[in-house]
Amino acid sequence: MSNSKGVKHESFFKNVEKYFDHAGQFTKIPSGLLNQIKVCNSVYKMKFPVKVGNEYQVLEAYRVQHSHHRVPTKGGIRYSEGVNQDEVMALAALMTYKCAIVDVPFGGAKGGIKINPRDYNEAQLQRITRRYTAELIKKNFIGPAIDVPAPDYGTGEREMAWILDTYLAFHPESIDGYGCVTGKPVSLNGIRGRREATGRGVFFGVREAVNIKKDMNEIGLSTGLEGKRIIIQGLGNVGYHSANFFQEAGAILVGFCEIEGAIYNKNGIDLAELTKWRKETGSIMDFPKAKNLNSSWEGLEQECDILIPAALENVITKDNAPRIKAKIIGEAANGPVTAEAQEILLKKGVYIIPDLYLNAGGVTVSYFEWLKNLSHVRFGRMDKRFTQYAFENVVDVIEKLTNKSISKKEKSIIARGAEEIDLVDSGLEETMVTAFYGIRDVWKKHRKIEDMRTAAFVTAINKVADAYVAMGIFP
Repeated sequence: MSNSKGVKHESFFKNVEKYFDHAGQFTKIPSGLLNQIKVCNSVYKMKFPVKVGNEYQVLEAYRVQHSHHRVPTKGGIRYSEGVNQDEVMALAALMTYKCAIVDVPFGGAKGGIKINPRDYNEAQLQRITRRYTAELIKKNFIGPAIDVPAPDYGTGEREMAWILDTYLAFHPESIDGYGCVTGKPVSLNGIRGRREATGRGVFFGVREAVNIKKDMNEIGLSTGLEGKRIIIQGLGNVGYHSANFFQEAGAILVGFCEIEGAIYNKNGIDLAELTKWRKETGSIMDFPKAKNLNSSWEGLEQECDILIPAALENVITKDNAPRIKAKIIGEAANGPVTAEAQEILLKKGVYIIPDLYLNAGGVTVSYFEWLKNLSHVRFGRMDKRFTQYAFENVVDVIEKLTNKSISKKEKSIIARGAEEIDLVDSGLEETMVTAFYGIRDVWKKHRKIEDMRTAAFVTAINKVADAYVAMGIFP
């Protein structure tokens, strides 16, 4: 969603550095180590030609490895006309902190190609993707033990499959080659649950936040998701799945903002009906059960309890922050709230659940996929039947002891062994819940930390620093 008002934003990377510097003062880490953690270790800017139709286009692309305190580095690849070095550096830095918060053993990285994917057909996008991959291979910027890309804005399973195939063509001897990229189709050793992982992680994070009575009392909300009015900005992969999980939990989806505009209905909008409408018309606008708003930006400013920005960075700025009415902002996207906007929002008492925690579900399940690729076995394959038979024996014993029979349907539910998707969802929930309370403990126990983002940065910085110290790089 581009800013039609033409507001000039501060550098995305400088915003991240501002947050970092603010959090750094609450740690006991020496300045030299803080500087090492903050800087990007490797920045690769490339330009390469690709034949499009009868002409050649020279495309600009990037891959940034922010931190090598853990290897491989990890981060998505986005296709967008907005891609630039500043943006990719900022996203790579956030990936470092994100991985640290959820205890995923990767350094942060990010990549991007400066294109609008809608301007190219599938064959052209495949050539662009394969050439970009070849450029990464030439500079040793990709590999299961070096740097592992994933989907991001403008890319998906298809592009990851092309990257995998190109990598294997150059490295046919690599026994762990499938671990060079995550977010792959399940048929190419991807993992079940990856597609909805970021959205599910957003749901888990917001769910935990609204379940704490003390915190909700401070902002004037009741506990629980049921009945909460939610606005979703961005109906891509993350926004759609977040909305779906919120609706299933009893929340009311009152508004949606997209590139073409925004719609609102205080009584709620059914996600399935809206999705069907958008497929038929190509737009969320003119949806019969909601009113059109003048712009997508106006949609952010409507009455709601929770606002979920789930698209791009810098959508909430110092200009529109005073008009935001949400009491909770869950940053499903990377960097949707600028540093200047956050100051305004915090003074208004808005509870911000930060991006470097809330959208970590994607990298968490990418980690599971990477482990699956290195172990060469699907999760659940080894123990599903054993677990099922063990539970069935327990049920049989209970029936004998109680002289009561359990129906076949009930027995199948009780004794079911875990599928891969069950284990992925369980691992993701455990990760997001544990990380939430770890951040909240730092936030509530440190008298001078006033917001959850600062607490998240403090948590991440301390973990990265511990890794450097353990390696003996810093005493």
